[in-house]
Amino acid sequence: MKTYIGITDFDWYQFLAAQKELDEVNFWQPGGQRVFSALQPGELFLFKLHSPQKLIVGGGFFAHATLLPISLAWDSFGIKNGVTSLQEMRKRVAKYRRADSLTAEDYQVGCILLEKPFFLLKHEWIPEPSDWHSSIVQGKTYDLTAGYGKKLWESISEALQKENYKLGTVGIVNPSERFGAPVEIMPRLGQGSFRVLVTDTYKRRCAITGEKTLPALEAAHIKPFGENGPHSINNGILLRSDIHRLFDRGYVTVTPDYHFEVSKRIKKNLRTGMIIIHCMAERYMFRTILQPSLARNSFHGTIRIFLPDDAKSLTDSFDNWGNLIF
Repeated sequence: MKTYIGITDFDWYQFLAAQKELDEVNFWQPGGQRVFSALQPGELFLFKLHSPQKLIVGGGFFAHATLLPISLAWDSFGIKNGVTSLQEMRKRVAKYRRADSLTAEDYQVGCILLEKPFFLLKHEWIPEPSDWHSSIVQGKTYDLTAGYGKKLWESISEALQKENYKLGTVGIVNPSERFGAPVEIMPRLGQGSFRVLVTDTYKRRCAITGEKTLPALEAAHIKPFGENGPHSINNGILLRSDIHRLFDRGYVTVTPDYHFEVSKRIKKNLRTGMIIIHCMAERYMFRTILQPSLARNSFHGTIRIFLPDDAKSLTDSFDNWGNLIF
């Protein structure tokens, strides 16, 4: 079990620490040249302030790392980026890159997605490990089971337990022992992390149309979030924004055998037989990277679908809902 200590600004820490009940944060890196790869999902990422404040002040649980246009990073995480606006975020990136802060360039930034962040109170701040070298620019990895890493884990564990941080179900705290061995647990995703992970899982391409223009793509929930659908990859599908709206309203869906289908009701309700892809009632193979939870859970094809007038009833199994409407 490893941890990574990443260096950050006091302003970034202070701003996020003042927010209430954050479920995720984006630890962004202005360079945007390489994807962070030091941790596995569920491992601990710690925040250390820049010198001269050689202190560890918080952390979170690693979920995913990627490179994103700064506009998409802002759209996905908003103030969870540690800034008040996209304009401020762009200015900070420009400052680190020593570029013109007035440019509207859509910078590519490194994004480290962290779930269940915690921010230690000032009296809980932990000194950096004694082997930390001043030449370290971005951060350093430690083994939490041996040497300096083990001592660091003991300090972190004690600080978290003193303040009763509720991390037992999402991180690596073992409340039954004072310094329990760290145990990796996959963190639950926040909304922003869900969007980015689904985007990357589908290789930044609409599962239906193949569209690759990032601003036009959206992560859709198969089972709606408002109906207790989780922010999990197997409950997500990447769709072009117009397809997403039709999907949410039940005019199109994906069948249990991974075909895309269009309801005949789209012609009656929307007065068109064309919906950007060919004509209604055509079938298209569903490009899938991970198999979403569609079988017996095709909520967009059952609960939300616009059923034909002559549909008498719905059966217990909705696996073949397409046969009911076409």
